[in-house]
Amino acid sequence: MSDKMIVIENLVKKFQNTVILDHINISFEKGKIYGIVGYNGSGKTVLFKCICGFMKPSEGKITVNGKVIGQDTDMIPDAGIIIEQPAFINGLSGIRNLEMLYMIRQKKNRKRLEEVMRLVGLDSSMKKPVDKYSLGMKQRLAIAQAIMEDPSLLILDEPMNGLDKSGVAEMRSLFDRLRNEGKTIVFASHNREDISVLCDEVYEMENGSLTDLMTV
Repeated sequence: MSDKMIVIENLVKKFQNTVILDHINISFEKGKIYGIVGYNGSGKTVLFKCICGFMKPSEGKITVNGKVIGQDTDMIPDAGIIIEQPAFINGLSGIRNLEMLYMIRQKKNRKRLEEVMRLVGLDSSMKKPVDKYSLGMKQRLAIAQAIMEDPSLLILDEPMNGLDKSGVAEMRSLFDRLRNEGKTIVFASHNREDISVLCDEVYEMENGSLTDLMTV
């Protein structure tokens, strides 16, 4: 069996005549953490949306865990995703938001959801509605949502957004734990310090192209 979780071949994404992703070729192995840094507008989010199946490439092919996105499957399989701001039901508590999503997927396991909230540093017994959460708390809940079904792959766009210094340290520890469990994590950040200490490989996105910055 291949140790490649994601294989991207000659990926091009254009909006009208503007090239956003320019012939990207890269692969991500299982059980590693990959970081992608770059300024806003560099193409990071578009790359992630193409990988997840939210956008159709103009050219090229994306294979995730042996399945070609848009051919074998419309959406990325067995993945937890954070892209832009997750849509929460503001009037409900954090645990109720997770339960609602779980029920949509025909799953019921409150103990699992309580454990996931503990892992991200949230109190599952707290009745406070999500619209009263701080930005950092909402980000922790988004990470809980991404990991609650124990996916083998995480695609995370700016997962440290809104977290204070201690929150960043806690999420680094969580992601390191998930890597040790064999998960593959690909995440983007505009802050190189956030990810350089954690990632096995770091790439820079600039003008739609990827450059290898660091390989451990």
